[in-house]
Amino acid sequence: MPDILIRNARHVLTMDDARTELQDTRILLKDGVIADIGPHILAPNAEVVEAGTAIVTPGLVNTHHHLYQTLTRAVPGAQDALLFGWLQRLYPIWARFGPEEMFVSAQIGLAELVLSGCTLTSDHLYLYPNGARLDDTIAAAQEIGLRFHATRGAMSIGESDGGLPPDALVEDEAAILEDCIRVIDAHHDPSPGAMIRVGVAPCSPFSVSRDLMRDAAILARDKGVMLHTHLAENDEDVAYSLEKFGCRPGQYAEDLGWTGNDVWHAHCVKLDRKEIDLFARSQTGVAHCPCSNCRLGSGIAPVRAMRDAGVRVGLGVDGSASNDSGNLAAEARQAMLLQRVALGADAMSAREALEIATRGGAAVLGRDDCGQIAVGKRADIAIWDAQTIENAGSWDPAALLLAGPQKVRDLFVEGRQIVRDGRLQTLDIPKVIARQNTLAQGLAH
Repeated sequence: MPDILIRNARHVLTMDDARTELQDTRILLKDGVIADIGPHILAPNAEVVEAGTAIVTPGLVNTHHHLYQTLTRAVPGAQDALLFGWLQRLYPIWARFGPEEMFVSAQIGLAELVLSGCTLTSDHLYLYPNGARLDDTIAAAQEIGLRFHATRGAMSIGESDGGLPPDALVEDEAAILEDCIRVIDAHHDPSPGAMIRVGVAPCSPFSVSRDLMRDAAILARDKGVMLHTHLAENDEDVAYSLEKFGCRPGQYAEDLGWTGNDVWHAHCVKLDRKEIDLFARSQTGVAHCPCSNCRLGSGIAPVRAMRDAGVRVGLGVDGSASNDSGNLAAEARQAMLLQRVALGADAMSAREALEIATRGGAAVLGRDDCGQIAVGKRADIAIWDAQTIENAGSWDPAALLLAGPQKVRDLFVEGRQIVRDGRLQTLDIPKVIARQNTLAQGLAH
């Protein structure tokens, strides 16, 4: 892999510990890491990328997704439903998926993320019909070249046992734990700079048993991997917890070992003050999914209160069946705007929202080697064209989320350029879209 010299960058938002912003500088990428930063770097053997008037940021980090859902965007009957009704409309469709649907939908979802500046994403795959496996999405990420934190999700309580999913989509709990061990042993890389990591992720408190939640936490800690699930997503979610478990979601999570710096929960729209303090004390992470929360009418997550309390917060686009888009730059803008709607125009700045989208997400995923531009960190870098119509007239080049492009010009992951001049280099997108359309048509009949 050749060394890369990013030259003459107009403005660099490093998101380092000092939140340094640099002008007219150079960045040297070598062996997958950022080797040097400064205005006078000489690297005669490096491949040169002229940043020119562009703005450079760390690659964005996505902390929650369901990649398989890119095959089920805007499904009639689910477009205007709340969470539980939305799930009940879509479960029968998802039950017809197989390995190819999982692979192709992941290709499309990952490509969409990449083009929006994302270099590291998690994925929560919690259903495995017709021979599908977590390996299908991992293979798609490896093909595209994106840094990937796959989580082995699961559902074990079907309709006949009082759960929400149809019985055809649930699994035996012993088999779930066995397959968690298999995929961790096959794919998880705990080393710095890892391209693939694996987590353990029972779907939600309303689709798995207490025993599975507890056993999953024990297994994950024995294996040294992270834990992920949905929590406190909307009022229905909280009501279910109170009725079935006699406590709020935060208490349920704590009782079963689901708090700590190796845990992150998706959504958390309805956390109360006590739960926010619990997450702050335990360093439990949160994946904030503003567009999905809007789409499903779940509410506005208390992100300002979380961050002020010291909770680790990252961004998630969530699945495309509840977001319709997988643009992480747009997600960051939406996060900023929602906090302003709830609390006022000074509730969240564009720079803070970008911080949440970069080093905030990296911290949630346990990746202190990513999310910032600093010597020794991984060479995951996004270059944004500042000469676009969206940016014209902007007085602040760093205010990308107020006035700037939402598609990346160039993107580097582990020092490899996977987007060049706005084009993904590792996937034939028209070909994959055609295949996805064929699969989607088959699912609709």
